[in-house]
Amino acid sequence: MSNHPSPVSRFPGFRKLWKPALATGAGGATLAIWFEEIVAFATEFIGVLLLPLLAGLIYLFNIYVFKSAMPRAEDIKKK
Repeated sequence: MSNHPSPVSRFPGFRKLWKPALATGAGGATLAIWFEEIVAFATEFIGVLLLPLLAGLIYLFNIYVFKSAMPRAEDIKKK
């Protein structure tokens, strides 16, 4: 005989139903919330990664568009 008591299931019906209850109840809601949080994090992370790229494009646009407005050496020598 062992001195350890055997575990007693207080809810024997729950033993058969815990997986379906988890899948349809709290488990489904938890997975939906986790998926939503992962998507939200991904969109913020992608935004942060694309920020330097967009800043570089704006900088290049600034250089190429406004470079034509700068006076050329020929324009300065004419005066």
